[in-house]
Amino acid sequence: MTKKFVYLFLFSAIVALLGYKFLSFNLQQFFIVWIFFISIFGTLFFWEFRVGFVFVGSGILLLIHAANLEEFVKYASLDVIWFLIGMMIILAMLKEAGLFYCLTTKLLTLKNLTGRKLFVVLSLISWILSALMGEVASIILMCSVIFTLSDFLEISPIPFLISSVLTTNIGSAATVLGNPIGVLIALRGNLSFEDFITRALPVSIACLLATILVLLIFYKKYLNEITEKLKPHIDNHLFMRLICIPIDKPTLRSTLLFVISVIFIALHRQIELRLSLEENTVLIVIPIIFAGLILIVNNKKAIEYIEKEIEWNSLLFFIFLFAQSGVIRSSGVADKVAVSIASISNNFNVLSFGLLTSSGILSSILDNVVVVASYIPIVFGLKTTLGVIPQKLWWSILFGGCFGGNITAIGSTANIIALGLLEKKYKSKINFLEWLKVGAIVGIITIIISFLFLLIYE
Repeated sequence: MTKKFVYLFLFSAIVALLGYKFLSFNLQQFFIVWIFFISIFGTLFFWEFRVGFVFVGSGILLLIHAANLEEFVKYASLDVIWFLIGMMIILAMLKEAGLFYCLTTKLLTLKNLTGRKLFVVLSLISWILSALMGEVASIILMCSVIFTLSDFLEISPIPFLISSVLTTNIGSAATVLGNPIGVLIALRGNLSFEDFITRALPVSIACLLATILVLLIFYKKYLNEITEKLKPHIDNHLFMRLICIPIDKPTLRSTLLFVISVIFIALHRQIELRLSLEENTVLIVIPIIFAGLILIVNNKKAIEYIEKEIEWNSLLFFIFLFAQSGVIRSSGVADKVAVSIASISNNFNVLSFGLLTSSGILSSILDNVVVVASYIPIVFGLKTTLGVIPQKLWWSILFGGCFGGNITAIGSTANIIALGLLEKKYKSKINFLEWLKVGAIVGIITIIISFLFLLIYE
């Protein structure tokens, strides 16, 4: 424990000293960077204490006059937090109603089911649910389905679990609903739901298809084994009866509310233009309004939704991390980094490749929210230096953050949650190299595919 603290302060100081020497940081900027990277590396060395690190770091930044209280609150990105709170309450209603589990079980009653078909279906479901309900809620649901199927068929859940996590992370880049970093990038880059559908969704689909192909080859023997295990159950219709769950009226009502909310979110840019509202106002307001309606209608469950279903630990971490990132930008640190980057090349394709690959590599070892929150001030710094920010730079850090998280077992929140659930149920762990063998292949291929798309984007 003591060694970790020493390494934490040492590595953070080295980063700050490099900036002081090569980027001409002043003394205050040196301390700002040092404190910021203590918070960043603290999430790597002491994940369970990450909230404590951002609390202490934020307090010190205020004490050294890096920002005043009003500025710090402004930098906290409360618009992102409001959106996430609203969506968490909506998803709590859907989870209680059993909507996504019903849909999953219905899809798994396909005729002539084989190991390959089951694998493809689970991968598609993981991708779709992640795009619609976020990577965290999606992977929790998929782990439940995978564990049930694995126990019934008496097979190892690990290949299914890894595959589901990989496709979940890919799906999280498809829409603004899929990942907190998508919301953050949408709001800071003034990107609409439609922008995600036209730009991010095609990339996500292409990466999904490539990933499924890779996984079908990688797990060929495992899938053949599942085909043999499925035959007697399908012939006797026991498998169908086991997993088939009816959709009741509460589920249908919850589905209707969810569909309406998604439609309004999808049309937010048109509504904002007609009502002369600021960009992304409706995007933020719709989840809050629908969450409020849910709390009124289900008033008996309101306290439970707020206390148990909202991930307050993560939200508090995001608030203070975003605020620290705002300080990095306002203090001039991000501008100096951006000037250094622009001096290497002002070609947007080169910059896009650099942001994509570096954010992907960093996301393989750090939580992708941490990485993207660190990169956003740099992108704004590039605007100051170059005078414009093409959309492809925002897409670069989105794809890098989401797809890079597949490379290692600790690359995203979905990965960590899945590993925790596996260990809790089976007292089993996935070896780091076991994940890396397939995760690195998928990560590299998807990053290459996303860059090819970025070459044709403006």
